[in-house]
Amino acid sequence: MKYKVEVPMPLMQFLLEKTSQKRNDIKNLLKYQNVWVDGHIETHYAYDLQVGQTVEIQAKKNDIPFVILYEDKEIIVIDKPCGLLSEQTAKENEKTAYQYVKQYLYKKKENIFLVHRLDQYTSGILMFVKNKKLYDILTQNWNKYVKTRGYIAIVEGQMKKTKGTIENYLAESKTQNVYITTKEQGKKAITHYKQIQSNKRYSMLEVYLDTGRKNQIRVHLSSLHHSIVGDSKYGAQSNPLKRLGLHAHEFMFVHPLTHKEMRFVSKTPESFEKLFKKG
Repeated sequence: MKYKVEVPMPLMQFLLEKTSQKRNDIKNLLKYQNVWVDGHIETHYAYDLQVGQTVEIQAKKNDIPFVILYEDKEIIVIDKPCGLLSEQTAKENEKTAYQYVKQYLYKKKENIFLVHRLDQYTSGILMFVKNKKLYDILTQNWNKYVKTRGYIAIVEGQMKKTKGTIENYLAESKTQNVYITTKEQGKKAITHYKQIQSNKRYSMLEVYLDTGRKNQIRVHLSSLHHSIVGDSKYGAQSNPLKRLGLHAHEFMFVHPLTHKEMRFVSKTPESFEKLFKKG
């Protein structure tokens, strides 16, 4: 949004008058370099505006290869693209979501802690926190505070049951394959799914997790003989999207310090939708 200055006044007063934002929200816009005056970033709330200047509110331009969905003094939430690792591996430690966000926050002298992960070829919502106290609380009490983890999945075939719950136990082999096993040998995994739309070859599902085991959705849907498209590791025979058909589209948690519910949504990729427009 762009605003023309018609009367001289401090930047804070101008933004309060021109936008519907509260004072604290405007402070965050300034702090995170989202306010521009005549083409330059301005962070000082008392900056004196002059008649004829242009004030613009927009996301800061940076070199990170993804969209920042939300940021405040304690958390940062990104829309991770398919193919980008959440964190470093033995083969890659530079081009990861963690590293990009770390470099972005380093310029502002802020810390970063990874509290959850997405598979490399799963896109969507990924959250980091900026202080150790919040990191410790969330990682030690994850299921207490995290209320919603939602995904959009494109699977092969038409579902016999348009909604259901998969509950069993998962373990990981030495070759990093996750498989269904017994209660004694595995960890409990619960997945809920509901069909949104389908055609002759594929179905789009909305999936919600009660547990967050590695590759949980991929293994569970494969066990129904409806592998996620592009997931040859777990039985897929097709790859119409030229990527894994899994996207983390919803995340909601209760902030353990403020007790406020915080919900984030990422739009379903257009390529997912186009698959069904073709019939």
